[in-house]
Amino acid sequence: MRTSQLAALAVSIVSMNTVVSNSVLAGSTTTTTTTTTTTTTATSPSVPVGWLNTGSTSILAGGKASLSWGITYPSVVTDHVTITNTNTVTTDEKLDVEVRVLGAGVTVSNTSGSNLSFVPTEAQMSISGASYNRIFYGTNSNVKPSHIVYSGTLSKGASLRFGGRYFYNGSWGSNYTSSSGTNNVRTLVNGETPPTTYPLINAPTLENFIKPYLDSTGKVKIGPMDVIVFMELTHTDAQRYNQGYDLQDMVLLVTFKTKN
Repeated sequence: MRTSQLAALAVSIVSMNTVVSNSVLAGSTTTTTTTTTTTTTATSPSVPVGWLNTGSTSILAGGKASLSWGITYPSVVTDHVTITNTNTVTTDEKLDVEVRVLGAGVTVSNTSGSNLSFVPTEAQMSISGASYNRIFYGTNSNVKPSHIVYSGTLSKGASLRFGGRYFYNGSWGSNYTSSSGTNNVRTLVNGETPPTTYPLINAPTLENFIKPYLDSTGKVKIGPMDVIVFMELTHTDAQRYNQGYDLQDMVLLVTFKTKN
């Protein structure tokens, strides 16, 4: 219903503007014949856009203008993938995918509890049940959100799972993945709220790299064909009420594109 209302509004606006334009050009009232077509693509922008074609470069007074137009609506990622258990993404069709790292937020402090510093953190990804492979390793200073750490084409029914761990004082922390049976890896879409026990947007531990991807109410603010992956790598499910359970230890942005 939302799509139909948008279509009606867009068509009425286009039609109104067209009649005014024709009257100015012709100097008299003209009769218009309209043909509407509606198309949908997943790579369109976040608002409907359209095109208008008169089929001629000029219209004589008393002539008829044959008009056609089309409206392109943005898709949303859940039209093309299925998210299960809040941690596994399965494609419903053949799709291109790109993965970026937004931030790596595991920190340690000195004995006085001050001077927080980031520690090396690893991000992993598994495709269709294969082994988890490293797609990133480094501290937050090594993160470049514009850099694509993985790109490829996924067939219909392919599954994406993610994981991570940190390295400190000569040893690895616990390795949490989508397959661990815990809630340490969470995958969300635009408009959803990170499942912390307090609003993440107001959390004292909120990292700067997360702020651009949350709105003023704390909901996820990303593109319509994106999913964002939050990981908690320093706390267990039993510690979810701890202030440090903030799902910011590794954050990935996964962007899907349809195959034309």
